[in-house]
Parts: sequence; structure tokens; C-alpha cells
Amino acid sequence: MSELTHFNDQGRARMVDVSDKETTARTASARSSVKMARETLQQIKNGGIRKGDVMAVAQVAGIMAAKRTSEWIPMCHPLPLTGIDIQFHDNGEDVLFIEATVKTTGKTGVEMEALTAVSAAALTVYDMCKALQKDMLIGPTLLIHKAGGKNGDYRLAD
Repeated sequence: MSELTHFNDQGRARMVDVSDKETTARTASARSSVKMARETLQQIKNGGIRKGDVMAVAQVAGIMAAKRTSEWIPMCHPLPLTGIDIQFHDNGEDVLFIEATVKTTGKTGVEMEALTAVSAAALTVYDMCKALQKDMLIGPTLLIHKAGGKNGDYRLAD
């Protein structure tokens, strides 16, 4: 593992200085899931949740969260995001999958923004459906791809 760079010479946390890094196109994709009862998933897909369109609200929540990641995660740099896409898929039974792809042109990556987006979207699904089911399971949440930057590309092995 490479040397950690989030510590100053006193051993205290710091935000990494990216001043000398090159500006490059950067992309990251993350995935999370919400496991629930078959009936809950059907209610979501059929628009039967009383709070509204679960996936539409979760999509907006994920986009908003990605844009504000640096306010949630103390050492994250505020980034000018150039694109955020959130998609939903399900297994036809009891799992709703959430994927986010985030893009920027900058000096640091957008992995945290993608992870924050799917986390907020999953929490929003839970919030909107908790009256129907309290024992939903969120996760795993993981980075599935990143591109750009000096460390190069990463893709989660299947």
C-alpha cells in the first residue's frame, strides 16, 4: 500500500494538497443495494408508496449528496462536478440496485462523490419505505470503477 498522505508532519489529519497535480478527466462509479421484501419492491415499482415516487426522489437525493460530498466527508476537496448519473435495477425479487457515475475534470478523483451518491439514494429508499418495512438491508456499498488521475484506472473484479 502506498504511503498515506492525509497526515501533516505532526501526525495530524490534513486535507491533501493537490496544487501540483495535473488536471485530468476523472470518472468514478459506485454501487449499493437495498434488500427488502418482494412486496416492498413491487410497491416501489408500481408507484404504490404513499410518500411518492421512490426512485425519482432517491435519484435527486443521490445527485444532491454527490454535489455536497465535501460537506459530509471532512478531508474531501470540493469539486466542480461535470456529470452525475444514477440508475436503478432490480433482481425481480427482493433487491433494488443503485449505481452512480460521477464525472469531473480536476486534480483529484470523484470516488467519494459516487459512493456518497449511492449511499444517500439507498438511505432515501429506506426512508420512503420504512413505514411498510423496517428490516430492509442496505449494502454492500462499493466502488466499481474509477478512471483518470496518476494512479490510473480501477475496475472491481467480477
